[in-house]
Amino acid sequence: MTVKAAYHPRRFKFRLRKLTFSRFMLYLLLTLLVVIAGLPLFAMVCRSLMPLDELYIYPPRLIVHKPTLRNFSDLLTSLSSSTVPFTRYIFNSLFTTVVTVLASVVVCCMGAYGLVKHHPAGSGVIFAVVVAALSFSTHVTQIPNYLVVNRLGLVNSYWALIIPKIAVAYNFFLVKQFCEQLPDSILEAARIDGAKEMRVFWTIAMPLLKPAWTTLAVFSFVNNWNDYFSPLIFISSNALKTLPLALQTLSGGAGVVARAGTVGAATFLTTVPSILVFALMRGKVMETMSFSGIKS
Repeated sequence: MTVKAAYHPRRFKFRLRKLTFSRFMLYLLLTLLVVIAGLPLFAMVCRSLMPLDELYIYPPRLIVHKPTLRNFSDLLTSLSSSTVPFTRYIFNSLFTTVVTVLASVVVCCMGAYGLVKHHPAGSGVIFAVVVAALSFSTHVTQIPNYLVVNRLGLVNSYWALIIPKIAVAYNFFLVKQFCEQLPDSILEAARIDGAKEMRVFWTIAMPLLKPAWTTLAVFSFVNNWNDYFSPLIFISSNALKTLPLALQTLSGGAGVVARAGTVGAATFLTTVPSILVFALMRGKVMETMSFSGIKS
């Protein structure tokens, strides 16, 4: 009797009638917004696959008619040389980005956890300094960063792209707000059982902070992978250039028309990793954005 009621045709018709005109218009509006948001990505993919005769046809085409992978092969040829191959630029970007993300996660999580759960002397002043640092643009701090990096003798090295981006004020603030939701009872129970402080942090605090440091990792990866300004300031050697800086050479100088397809392929290569990282971790990012301001 219960099973028949669950699949009764009248109940099915009732669910169909709940789709009112206002709800239909809402779904239509949301679908339109999704299409508008995804249109630049679709155009980017089509442009990376367009041959040269379709790139400059009039009127311009949005959809590629004769897709080709020649733009990607031309990109490899344009950026490769006998001394600095294209794979070197990819390695430089991956190495600096991955090391920065890992170091930023560890440093920001340990700092926020210690500030919230151990209340060291001057913790209020430290947090006030972090909040004040949020008001400064990253471009404003480039000159002090360069002076510090130059004094340390790290200019034109990987560390010049890594060290200044480890302790970011926004990342610290994000994890700190999430650390305030950690229940002290669980931490105290672990300490009573004989767990040392580092074990409490790695085995209890870090798993509970997973949505926060996952979001931190996503933001840090996107910002560092797409960073063009920092390598331009700190790096002068071609062998240490990152992928965004190397790709910028394609958009200027002689032969701009001939390299229009390679520019589209370069844009595709620099954008796809950020989209994939966000797509894989979007659940944790949404969870952090929903609960980072709610205390248990």
